Amino acid sequence: MACGDVLRELLTHGLTILAPSASWDDYRRAAAPYLAATEAAFPWVVEELRGAAQGAGVDFLDLFTCSIEELFGPPPAPLLGRCADFAACPPATDGHTLLAHNNDLSPATQPLLMAVEWLLPDHPRLFTVGVGGIFLSIGINAARLALTGNELSPNDERPGIPRLLIARALLSARTFDEAVAIALHPRRASSYNNLISTGEGRIASVEASATDHALLLPEDGWLVHTNHYTHPRMEQYERDPRNTAKSVSRYDRARELMLTRSGPATLPMLQAFLADHNSTPASICRHDDHVRTVFSALIDLAEGTVDAALGNPCVSEFQRVWAV
Repeated sequence: MACGDVLRELLTHGLTILAPSASWDDYRRAAAPYLAATEAAFPWVVEELRGAAQGAGVDFLDLFTCSIEELFGPPPAPLLGRCADFAACPPATDGHTLLAHNNDLSPATQPLLMAVEWLLPDHPRLFTVGVGGIFLSIGINAARLALTGNELSPNDERPGIPRLLIARALLSARTFDEAVAIALHPRRASSYNNLISTGEGRIASVEASATDHALLLPEDGWLVHTNHYTHPRMEQYERDPRNTAKSVSRYDRARELMLTRSGPATLPMLQAFLADHNSTPASICRHDDHVRTVFSALIDLAEGTVDAALGNPCVSEFQRVWAV
């Protein structure tokens, strides 16, 4: 399997980093209700993981357990506030639907990132970037439906379909409404802010927890999002509001950049926004000791293209990596 070495390294990394103070066997046992919920809702997602485990020569349950972020609790405070998104469509653009995403993680994860084109018999052709090739951060399919988004820290997590696998499942969707329905599956264990966009110009941040949600729609053709709840009703689900300062600083700066832009949003403009350092205590382009921008992406859904840069966008070159 092409991703075998990376998956083996991911498991080694996961078993030592995710569960340093508990027995891994305890986590494997705790995975049972998550596996049952995922098999009931999306059996094909489970089969993909089984195939990946078999191809990499690793234990399937170990791999599945690594996908359950809900089991391991929120990241430590120094790691909070990860990822930033810009989305724009008419009238904020000249007719295109544009997305820009910074993905902020521990620098140790950068060697584990892989870009993968998925050719599947029953689903649209798909391109993703993520850890280990199977735990995706962003994606776009041949139906010109894209997923970007941000990690959240909801306080109502429960056993169910892991949010990481919900993200994989919704990229099988061919329509906006189908993708939103998958993001809000009633058996979800928790949720990211799933930013769903289509080539027809439909955009929404599905800002959700395990038990509630709000749809954030573009204002004047654009929206931005980082790693905290912004809808007034959803703020009650923030696990620890005291730890949102870094996310808020990036969100406020992203809004400022969009509000004060000169003319319609373009990909070069959004690329410059991704490289911005003008916010405190955390900038959109992150250079912190424990968290930094490990990759960036620019997506034009009208053209069906993805340009990506490895590392900080202020110094890295963007290259065309996929086209519909």
